[in-house]
Amino acid sequence: MDPVRNPYAPGAGQRPPELAGRDRELQQFEVVLERVARGRPERSMIITGLRGVGKTVLLNAFRSMAIQRLWGTGKIEARPEQSIRRPVASALHMAVRELAPRHRAPDRIERFLGVLKAFAQAGEEPSGRSRARAHRWQPGIDVPVVRGRADSGDLEIDLTELFVDAASVATDVGVGIALFVDEMQDVPGDDVSALCAACHELSQIGGPLIVVGAGLPHLPAVLSASKSYSERLFRYSRIDRLDRESADIALLAPAERENVTFTPDALDALYQAADGYPYFVQAYAKVAWDVAPDTPITAEDVRVAAPEAESELAVGFFGSRYERATPAERDYMRAMAMLGDEGDSPVATSAVAEELGRKPSSLSPARDGLIKKGLIYSAERGLVAFTVPHFGRFLRAQPT
Repeated sequence: MDPVRNPYAPGAGQRPPELAGRDRELQQFEVVLERVARGRPERSMIITGLRGVGKTVLLNAFRSMAIQRLWGTGKIEARPEQSIRRPVASALHMAVRELAPRHRAPDRIERFLGVLKAFAQAGEEPSGRSRARAHRWQPGIDVPVVRGRADSGDLEIDLTELFVDAASVATDVGVGIALFVDEMQDVPGDDVSALCAACHELSQIGGPLIVVGAGLPHLPAVLSASKSYSERLFRYSRIDRLDRESADIALLAPAERENVTFTPDALDALYQAADGYPYFVQAYAKVAWDVAPDTPITAEDVRVAAPEAESELAVGFFGSRYERATPAERDYMRAMAMLGDEGDSPVATSAVAEELGRKPSSLSPARDGLIKKGLIYSAERGLVAFTVPHFGRFLRAQPT
């Protein structure tokens, strides 16, 4: 089989050749776009799921849908302990630049950019230095700063005013603005509160600006802890592994475009190996294609390919994450793996402490460090689970 023609794409956030099994979410977002376009009230949207289920891919697909409707769009990727002020400023700058050529009043665009510039400069330097140096940061906006709007230094006030002004610009053009936030669980607590407050204000005034976030399964709890009304503020969508039919489509559709197919036994073997997780489907299929001598790809080809695929996953998908953990954090994860089942269900923190022969309070730094690094999440009070599917299986296979 020609590796150059291999259609499968096991990359971080890389769109697969066939986006299968996500029709419901795509239709939901289509409804959101249409309702906002008609001036109907609509909630912003949150996508949650484990690593490797395609959250970033879906977020990018949503953005493409908004762009096709001539919306202004911007995207940020949240990082732990980094304020969203400047990333949001850059994203909204991009969104409004997309709308500017169609706006009939250049002075309105210029004024908004002046407000945006003031908003971006109102925060502290990343190192925590005072606002005295903040004005040195330039967001690439060649207009005078507009003072007295979105520049108080209080992110909740400033973000709300900025969103309202951005929505007003979009209203002038007759479209909407969509801000996409990846890894949303990493937004600092105060910034999450500010983001929720700004979205709440937009929902009350019907402004055509929506926030679409993607994050790990505990993101709804993060939002709820920030603002109690967040449960009603967003439309939540949890995505998981693909069902068998969708996984088969993800495999067959791109192959058949290259005049290649799989035997039924090969599809059985691939589904069993990948367990329906989209990233794993792409990873195993890519290697199976490369080792297969000819079409159709058989179960024997999958059997030969499996060790290589698993080796690549062990290094790039599992190993790279494991290496980020400290020795104490690795001990914590190994204990979780020993207690978990094949599906890596949530385990009790008290059971982890018992497995390690330690007091639960002494393990808090390791647990909190793993949560901050995005390796585990708190499924509910007293329970923790891996953010990466099959991570427990990977750890159980490692030599002690």
